[in-house]
Amino acid sequence: MNTMVKGLTYSGQGETAWNNYLKQLDKVAPYLGELSERLDMLRRPKRSLIVDIPVIMDDGSVKHFEGYRVQHNLTRGPGKGGVRFHPDVNLDEVMALSAWMTIKCAALNLPFGGAKGGVRVDPTELSPRELERLTRRYTTEINLIIGPQKDIPAPDVGTNPQTMAWMMDTFSMNAGSTVTGVVTGKPVHLGGSLGRVKATGRGVYISGREVAQQIGLDLAGARICVQGFGNVGSEAALLFQENGSKVICVQDHSATLYQEQGIDVKKLMQYSKAHGKIKGFAEQDEIHTANFWQIQAEIFIPAALEGVIDAAVAQSIQTKMILEGANGPTLTEADEILAERQITVVPDVICNAGGVTVSYFEWVQDLASYFWTEEEINQRMDAIMKNAVSDVWLKASVAQCSLRTAAYILACERILMARKERGIYPG
Repeated sequence: MNTMVKGLTYSGQGETAWNNYLKQLDKVAPYLGELSERLDMLRRPKRSLIVDIPVIMDDGSVKHFEGYRVQHNLTRGPGKGGVRFHPDVNLDEVMALSAWMTIKCAALNLPFGGAKGGVRVDPTELSPRELERLTRRYTTEINLIIGPQKDIPAPDVGTNPQTMAWMMDTFSMNAGSTVTGVVTGKPVHLGGSLGRVKATGRGVYISGREVAQQIGLDLAGARICVQGFGNVGSEAALLFQENGSKVICVQDHSATLYQEQGIDVKKLMQYSKAHGKIKGFAEQDEIHTANFWQIQAEIFIPAALEGVIDAAVAQSIQTKMILEGANGPTLTEADEILAERQITVVPDVICNAGGVTVSYFEWVQDLASYFWTEEEINQRMDAIMKNAVSDVWLKASVAQCSLRTAAYILACERILMARKERGIYPG
């Protein structure tokens, strides 16, 4: 690993998630005036923790897994970010995801910093008991740096409300009292928030609706392609369909379905929930996976993993708007090509921020021990998302830049001004 003046970078590995983040940050520097002198603060994580996680397997053997928790920046409040269980988890990815959470929370003007965690494991290969042991040991290993006023984990790829319940219980056992606010995304009866499961997908729809109005795109009859059909992709697809759009293509890890007349999203959601995949829903409509990006549609929603839109995809895609339901789906070079082709990209740090917004509501409710209705949650989230999109659109118009750069400008201004006013300890 090479340490450079502009931040941490990795040599000999090509494009990485962290390097992609650094490139995005570099594009913002010219817009920050004197605050750009403080930008180095965002080019390094504040704290990176790598932990060994020994787990007693059901057969009595002991396996070791590698886990991470990265706190990128805590200037504006406690860290906020998910925990990912996936066989490809690595430090570079977790660093980048934590940094994007820093930008996301500041762009939404939430009182959080950015953090992220993960364990390199395939959760489908573990029994429920093994998964619980893994989760509890991981929580114990990162126990010293998490807490309601320090760092608040949440679900991500490969984790769910049950994972958060185990994390909350483990932290509480060590604290000697029930601490519901240590994580968000919990089951509702354990201090979770109504509306949390659908929040990220709902945020994708709200941000898409607001930007569509700005660019003059009529959502009635608009053709939509969705990559990823988990909580985010499926909920966004359903909301667009319920508001007059036509979901013509859906892709997940198992198959790519294409119906020119539109897919019945509700039925597909029921099938996917029952089978864990979309393959087999309508075999006559299955097309080759590589053809997904070649379909003509008004809106594409990448809601799977990062780095799926590269320069080649950006050059060939036929669409008017891309809604980033996933974190970091578009590489920097692709961003530039899309801008040249006048394709509007609603960046992840705004587009998929519905989840962290409702996580903020859950945290507030836990601290107050007072809970809101789902209608109140949705109204509050809609207002925050609409304001954020409006702020970013205005900044983009004034600075004559992309929505992503505008979101970064807003976020960096808020973070760096907060750091300037707080000063550096010791002075």
